[in-house]
Amino acid sequence: MLTDRQGSRLSGATTESVALYDEAVEALNIYRGDPVALVDQAIALAPGFAMAHILKAYLYGLATEPEATAEAKGIVAQVKTMPLDEREQLHVAALDLLLAGNWTAAAVALDHHSVRYPRDIVALQSGHLMDFYRANARDLRDRIGRTLPRWTPETPGYSFVLGMYAFGLEETGDYARAEEMGRRAVELEPLDCWAHHAVAHVMEMQARAEDGIGWMIARESHWSGDDNFFKVHNWWHRALYHLDLGQVDQVLSLYDGPIRQERSAVALDLVDASALLWRLHLSDQDVGDRWQELSETWDQHADGKLYPFNDWHAVISYLGAGRDDEVDRILEAFQAEAATPDEAAVWAREIGLPLVEGFAAFWRGDYQTAVDRLHPARFIANRFGGSHAQRDIIDWTLTEAAVRGGIHDLAEALAQERLALKPHSPVNRSFLLRARSGKSKKHEAA
Repeated sequence: MLTDRQGSRLSGATTESVALYDEAVEALNIYRGDPVALVDQAIALAPGFAMAHILKAYLYGLATEPEATAEAKGIVAQVKTMPLDEREQLHVAALDLLLAGNWTAAAVALDHHSVRYPRDIVALQSGHLMDFYRANARDLRDRIGRTLPRWTPETPGYSFVLGMYAFGLEETGDYARAEEMGRRAVELEPLDCWAHHAVAHVMEMQARAEDGIGWMIARESHWSGDDNFFKVHNWWHRALYHLDLGQVDQVLSLYDGPIRQERSAVALDLVDASALLWRLHLSDQDVGDRWQELSETWDQHADGKLYPFNDWHAVISYLGAGRDDEVDRILEAFQAEAATPDEAAVWAREIGLPLVEGFAAFWRGDYQTAVDRLHPARFIANRFGGSHAQRDIIDWTLTEAAVRGGIHDLAEALAQERLALKPHSPVNRSFLLRARSGKSKKHEAA
């Protein structure tokens, strides 16, 4: 029986197709190249190659895009007609859960899978991405921590596992070890975008903006190539550093350049673009007609059903573009009672709904309603999707609403909360100064 580079058996494969499959897996590991094209070539050589079909289903199913999800369901239906061993059957079971919108159940299924097959790197990375999409910081760390002792530096793919562990450590606040692991991973494989971005997250969370810019510039050739799937997200990280330093011209230049110049329709890239424009709006910057282009690109993904984290970011662009009818459409979808209440539907009602209502209220200048919606929502948003850096937009908007709404005691408290975590952040210091200034003026008037 043929095996992959980590020693897992591959049903229905040929020697030539395995070589292409291994290339596709490595392309996924480093988010570089075209793993779909490679796996299609493997399938063309060996139509009964089950893991090649399964890998393709993960690539589509983890895209968080409606059309891609439909494609993944068709692939899984085809795989079920093939002879499968136990490992492959477990993959299919996890995919069924994922494609039904039950992210946690799918992630837990892959938890158990990795206990039994700790060197199945497709299961590890797919589970790790599910942990990210459901914002489960603990499993981002512990899924990898459980299996890491079963890997050695000589095992193919070892550096990628270190990179995933680095991101899990960062999301659980272990910044020193996260940076150490991330730097070690990129030493072993300089093209590992996930490990690079784990270190970028550490610097963002520690308000090390200058260090972050230096990190990005020094390694730009490794993460910014045309064939790099993760390049927009890494440019977004660099833009956040410049924004924290008040370098707005740099931020706009990055937005108009590498972030949106190619007009990417990939949902992950659209999330970054929406979040960056909103942060600029919070900073009193006029972003002009950029909202319109972005909102129109969102139309192909924002269905209010598949992945509410994306829909919320689509709403941000709809607000900016003045497309209130689209905001109402997403709100109605979030409010609708699903016939089969999958986890994504629960996220929409319990988390997506107050976030959309809060952001809409902020945009329209109803700052008290924005505070009322966003303050409780921020405590449950960490089971909704994304990273701490991505979800910081909630707290930033809440604090800005309190400042602009004249809710001075809350504004000062929120500013102090932010400063306790990032005491050197110019944005956070500005919040405190503005909150205190507003309170002083209120007292003088009284």
